[in-house]
Amino acid sequence: MNSIDRSTDTRAAEVRVPIEAIKGRGTATRFPHRFASDAREGFDDGWEHADDDPAAPPRTEIIWETAKSIIATNDSPDIYFDQSINPYRGCEHGCIYCYARPTHSYLNLSPGLDFETRIIAKRNAVELLRAELARRSYRPQLIAIGTATDCYQPVERELRLTRGLIEVLHEANHPFGLVTKSSGVERDLDLLAPMAQQGLVAVYVTITTLDAELARKLEPRAAAPHRRLRVLRTLAEHGVPCGVSLAPQIPFLNDDMEQVMEAAWDAGAREAFYHVLRLPWEVAPLFRQWLEQHYPQRAQRVMHRIQEMRGGKDYDSDFATRMKGSGTWAQLVRQRFERTARRLGFNAKRQVFRTDLFRPPSPPGQGCLF
Repeated sequence: MNSIDRSTDTRAAEVRVPIEAIKGRGTATRFPHRFASDAREGFDDGWEHADDDPAAPPRTEIIWETAKSIIATNDSPDIYFDQSINPYRGCEHGCIYCYARPTHSYLNLSPGLDFETRIIAKRNAVELLRAELARRSYRPQLIAIGTATDCYQPVERELRLTRGLIEVLHEANHPFGLVTKSSGVERDLDLLAPMAQQGLVAVYVTITTLDAELARKLEPRAAAPHRRLRVLRTLAEHGVPCGVSLAPQIPFLNDDMEQVMEAAWDAGAREAFYHVLRLPWEVAPLFRQWLEQHYPQRAQRVMHRIQEMRGGKDYDSDFATRMKGSGTWAQLVRQRFERTARRLGFNAKRQVFRTDLFRPPSPPGQGCLF
């Protein structure tokens, strides 16, 4: 990897251009991660060409990784799935609130701009999945795809890792669900639709708000809200069970939960769920910086309400409250969601995924006689 500029300052002082000058990115600073032990800053050594533009938006870089395994497991009591697959680390969508940002710190990369511009792609993801499903000891159960970073982020158009994973799951008749903010999922309807007829797949589309201006600031490279509604409508028309994720709910920002649920229901979604904003590790100062840049007049008010539902802290990782929060505001959000879900009919019937159709795929490199 190339060297990365770092700073021990929690502000964006090390950036040579103002935050607002970098279009299409959630943050403009290579925010130092929690393991950084040194500070670096750039300087003009006189070698820069006159036609070089220091304010040019940073390009996305793909860093290939050879993974050792592809199916991750968890035993968290507040997560509905036990198995998951994430073909990418980092996400070009640049959602400022993404709870996966701190994972880049383990790679000695910034959870700020590096998370959005230096995408780790697991080159052997498809081969690993085929091998793991072909093991004699493997027992099928729901696999969730894209739970940390979006499996249909822009680089998927060329890399097609998610497509390859779904092809293996299609071959094996293995159940899975996925969550996305991208219209790219429509590309794979030729696989999703027939699997849906067998009870093997469901797709959940995240719509945080119908306010296009707010969405552009929160999720700069994700599909616009109206486009995500069209994705839901397209999925429903092709018989793919679909739902809407309303995560995250942020105090005094996206206050149109009921309108989002109504629009999603009209588009064909029949399941819905929400989480409140989570600010683990470096996400908290990054989000504060974002608030001060885009909503300075309400920044303090937003953070006070977040802390109110986290026991006075920016974040509390306790399993009992980390997804929904606690306190008055968290209770009001829950009541609003439950009341609207009942009125519209959401979650009246949960999706049941079949595992009895599973057939182990051919091991990598092994042909088939029939």
